[in-house]
Amino acid sequence: MTVLPLSRARWVVADTATLTGRTLAHWARRPGEVLVGLLFPVLLLLMFGYLFGGAMAVPDGADYREFLLPGMVAMTMLFGVETTYTAVALDTARGVTDRFRSLPMSRAAVVTGRALADLLHSAAALAVVLGCGVLVGWQPHRGPLRALAAVALLLLLRFAMIWLGVYLALLLRRPETVAALQILVWPLGFASNAFVAPATMPDWLAAVAAWNPLSATVAAGRELFGNPGWGADSWPAEHAVALAVAWPLLLVAVFLPLSVRRWQRLGR
Repeated sequence: MTVLPLSRARWVVADTATLTGRTLAHWARRPGEVLVGLLFPVLLLLMFGYLFGGAMAVPDGADYREFLLPGMVAMTMLFGVETTYTAVALDTARGVTDRFRSLPMSRAAVVTGRALADLLHSAAALAVVLGCGVLVGWQPHRGPLRALAAVALLLLLRFAMIWLGVYLALLLRRPETVAALQILVWPLGFASNAFVAPATMPDWLAAVAAWNPLSATVAAGRELFGNPGWGADSWPAEHAVALAVAWPLLLVAVFLPLSVRRWQRLGR
């Protein structure tokens, strides 16, 4: 029997909602693990803001914590790729994905359900970090609409990292290899404008930092929040908002279909 496109779409949506609920139910049974995940970026914010803040020079003598927060929340979105990778790799290693493949359900819903659950978790983490930022003196200065636009760009970056994490997990299938992923992700995070001006780096590293997708989101966040930054001294810095949209969309366009295709070919 041929399934009509509308019926197929409802099938995918229903299965995606079910699998998203599965992940949320797991988190509800392990609140301590979720709490640690939410509070870890807060710890980093406080550590960088109070331990290292006095040694950092911000342009025009601006407040370091206002400068820091857009970079810290963007880093939180980037490092979320490790959470996605570990969860998907564990499901694959334990045979959960094989069980899903044997059920009469949408294959695409397995990865989209994971993506939606991780995005909801990241939205909660973002709210916690921003709330902590307000408590330590950070605030947006350009109105609620621009602040919401900055939040949307941060979640768009996280959405792109979700699909990168899903694809790598389905490709490698081993949760213990998350250490190798960290070796790649952490240098990418710090080779950006989140904490240090690219102009202070060697020329080759400054070029990497300037075109880093994380740098685009950080610079766009600072611009939209009205927080201090390093200034627009390069083409990527001058077009930060456009790049903060383009980079994640490009990553999603590459890794979303790769993830779905990899899922469909598991076991072959």
